[in-house]
Amino acid sequence: MEFSPGNSIVKLCLQGMDLEEQGKSGEASKLFLQAWNEAANDLEKFIAAHYVSRHQKNVPGKLSWLETALKLALQINNDTVNSALPSLYLNIARCCEDLGDPVKAKQNYELAASHQDKPSDKGPFYHGTKADLQPGDLLTAGGSSNYKDELKMNHIYFTGLVNGAGLAAALAKGDGRERVYIIEPTGSFENDPNVTDKKFPGNPTRSYRSLSPLKIVGEVTDWVRLPPEELQKFREKLANNTGEIIN
Repeated sequence: MEFSPGNSIVKLCLQGMDLEEQGKSGEASKLFLQAWNEAANDLEKFIAAHYVSRHQKNVPGKLSWLETALKLALQINNDTVNSALPSLYLNIARCCEDLGDPVKAKQNYELAASHQDKPSDKGPFYHGTKADLQPGDLLTAGGSSNYKDELKMNHIYFTGLVNGAGLAAALAKGDGRERVYIIEPTGSFENDPNVTDKKFPGNPTRSYRSLSPLKIVGEVTDWVRLPPEELQKFREKLANNTGEIIN
């Protein structure tokens, strides 16, 4: 199971999020329920359950869907979903408080705190770019953002998904060919706060950042490329994005 923007369930959730932004909560809720009903594996069900929980009319309903999402996350038990555990436990704790169950609330607050650790992802890791690099070269922080020209990045970013790195390469600035390099972090790293628990629960894109350089150890030439029309949609979203980048 690997998160992909081309996945049909992910697409339904993205459409639902667009409707939410337009204030069309009822229509968004229907799409999220459709995503749940059409989900074919635990990861898809986990993502859909997260969004269905947000549209419940009462606290017991929200709690039930959050617990469903938690059960699925614990069954999956990998770096794709484990980063969502603190948020899941925290939201469950708040529901328990609202329902007058302080004991269960305290248990879940403690579980939320216990899962606030650094990523356990062991890789392999990838970086997408249009730069022509060689094994042994170092990628360092301080480059210009692909999303805001005037912003110098304090971290260097990478991912555990080769297709995610391929998308980053396609969106990267420059005229060179798209390249996906296998990299090794030379220091500690953290979940990318720009994506973790933002649009999707946790860090399903396995996106990370580091203050330390990334060492190029190889190159990948085969990954799933999005159709031109899908890629254009991503470019348009980036061009219209007015959100702040956590740097």
